[in-house]
Amino acid sequence: MLRRYTLVWFVLMIAAIINGALREAVYKNSLGDLRAHQLSTLTGIILLGVVIWAFSRLWPLASAQQAWTVGFIWLAMTIAFEFLFGHFVAGHPWSKLLQDYNIAAGRVWLLVLIWTTIAPYVFYKIR
Repeated sequence: MLRRYTLVWFVLMIAAIINGALREAVYKNSLGDLRAHQLSTLTGIILLGVVIWAFSRLWPLASAQQAWTVGFIWLAMTIAFEFLFGHFVAGHPWSKLLQDYNIAAGRVWLLVLIWTTIAPYVFYKIR
């Protein structure tokens, strides 16, 4: 089961990339960077929730421990991807990558990470 849910993470990343592309193409210019980031965080949480819910129905998690394990695996994979791809492939400096973690500046990316971590447990409990 953990192998399946590790593969689901790639579906989540595709959904996140689509969400980000829509932000850039549709509403970033009219809302500005910060508001677009905040709206994209909300739409991303909803989109990821739909994907996670669908897979949790297809492959129900067996226990709360398994749900938390999946959530923390996804968290680690997401952070690793964000920093490794962002720095080594996209060429962003570490300081730019860390900006999205600044809640005081209105950057709410951490909410996506929190949701990604707890969503498997949430959907395990409400099934």
